[in-house]
Amino acid sequence: MTTSTRGTKVPAVLVLEDGRTFRGRAYGAVGVTFGEAVFSTGMTGYQETLTDPSYHRQVVVMTAPHVGNTGVNDEDPESQRIWVAGYVVRDPARVPSNWRSRRSLDEELRQQGVVGISGVDTRALTRHLRERGAMRVGIFSGNALPDEGTMLAEVRQAPEMEGADLSAEVATKEAYVVPAIGEKKFTVAAVDLGIKGMTPHRMAERGIEVHVLPATATAEDVYAVNPDGVFFSNGPGDPATADHPVSVMRAVLERGTPLFGICFGNQILGRALGFGTYKLKYGHRGINQPVQDRTTGKVEITAHNHGFAVDAPLEKATDTPFGRVEVSHVCLNDNVVEGLQLLDKPAFSVQYHPEAAAGPHDAAYLFDRFVKLMEGQRA
Repeated sequence: MTTSTRGTKVPAVLVLEDGRTFRGRAYGAVGVTFGEAVFSTGMTGYQETLTDPSYHRQVVVMTAPHVGNTGVNDEDPESQRIWVAGYVVRDPARVPSNWRSRRSLDEELRQQGVVGISGVDTRALTRHLRERGAMRVGIFSGNALPDEGTMLAEVRQAPEMEGADLSAEVATKEAYVVPAIGEKKFTVAAVDLGIKGMTPHRMAERGIEVHVLPATATAEDVYAVNPDGVFFSNGPGDPATADHPVSVMRAVLERGTPLFGICFGNQILGRALGFGTYKLKYGHRGINQPVQDRTTGKVEITAHNHGFAVDAPLEKATDTPFGRVEVSHVCLNDNVVEGLQLLDKPAFSVQYHPEAAAGPHDAAYLFDRFVKLMEGQRA
């Protein structure tokens, strides 16, 4: 149950599963929430972060100290609702100021029942998560807070992210179509595992009619739209649980249809090719992650949101049931696999978010690369 924080300084406590606690004030709704504590390094784009379905069941810590200064508008959400389980900021804006702003961030959090906390030393909290790793967390707010022992016990009873199968919880229940902008050139079947609204828009800008399908879609559903290409989206949860999307992707690979995956879709491709996945210590989240495209040598600054990665060899191409595959992109911070490319079939994926909402536009060329695959297949 949640209530309003308007005009009050309601006490709040953040409790990590290792026992570390931070005290502050309620921000957004008052109540109790649990999730996985993660941090986002973006200096801007908080509205896109909040509405990204990949953050389902996560409590997001903003490393930027001042959050909410541009308020909330009706143009930038990446989905129909806020998906984060909780929100942690240091200094919330007192008065939002932007020509597109319709309401304050605090008001939006309250309206959607999102429990948050402010006045927290987010720098210290981020350093703690970097050292100890992402972990379960609870935010408790209100005038009758339980003792710390009770709060810690409740946090440790919350479900963990490892083993969580979440994509069907955030995906569309009914298929829908995003029409091409201008002349229609291609049709793409997009399997929604937690898709962001800007992704089909980026394809539509390139003359692609996008049929967005539920996470439960079968290979028959995919090919019922007669696609020129197939796309697998970002999404939340542990890729080790995603057996159904893996089986659908293998069917696409067998038919040789041009294929593109991002984020969760990259992990699905990895599994479809026979690679394993693993949980990162604290993940990559933000809009300033350096990645090298090894096919060109170019370094790009990219938008990320992932806590799992593909375990594939960096040094050489690997033989798979679908031909050879190589690691096409790598994170320059820690050498994590950031992309896969098949050498014998028209398929590739990246671990980050080329739709750039919010974020830099360095990786927009990947949508053009997908178009070239479809052009080559048609020729």
